[in-house]
Amino acid sequence: MNQTDMQKNELAIPRFYGMVMGIPALRELKTELIRKSIHFLIALSPSMAAVNLPLTVVILSIGTLVYASLETLRLSGIPVPLISSLTNMASRSRDKGRFVLGPVTLGLGALLALLLYPSPAASIAIYALAFGDGFASLIGKFFGRIRPAFLKGKSIEGSITCFMMVLVISYQVSFSYKIALIAALTAMVIEALPLEDYDNLAIPVIVGLAVKMVI
Repeated sequence: MNQTDMQKNELAIPRFYGMVMGIPALRELKTELIRKSIHFLIALSPSMAAVNLPLTVVILSIGTLVYASLETLRLSGIPVPLISSLTNMASRSRDKGRFVLGPVTLGLGALLALLLYPSPAASIAIYALAFGDGFASLIGKFFGRIRPAFLKGKSIEGSITCFMMVLVISYQVSFSYKIALIAALTAMVIEALPLEDYDNLAIPVIVGLAVKMVI
């Protein structure tokens, strides 16, 4: 085997191999898993709202405000037990030294869905945020290999994951193929936009609106 062939083989090694074997990549995986664990927890809010909507709204509001206050203290150099450690572990490189906005937009996104839309639109909107966006980020980041320029760094694999997750979950909630397809397409388009943490607001608000219009 000549040197050219060896170089081609090296390029053909899947990114997953490098992810598993590289310590920095493993740290990045740990960070994303912590972030998405928090992300997935927001999926509890529709069940909580079904039992007591006002209480759920209060819990989300207080939780978001408390986090914002504690994060402000952390940036001021005042360590907050547990919260500061968790925030540091869940921070991406772009968040270092900055206010970690994700949990705030996550809480506000779920809160807006519950306040703006009735069930099942609110439930579908929040599940699209929790699972559609959550799994799209994980799959796209670590297994995404097709990254067209128009996706601004995001991957086709991540977009397909978002579509499939929202399609399945929306159908389980609505039992309507039409609603499920519209919710999945809407979530996939919004998730593919380069909105960073603001997709936590855009996905539930726009998906909820799209679903409400066809119910």
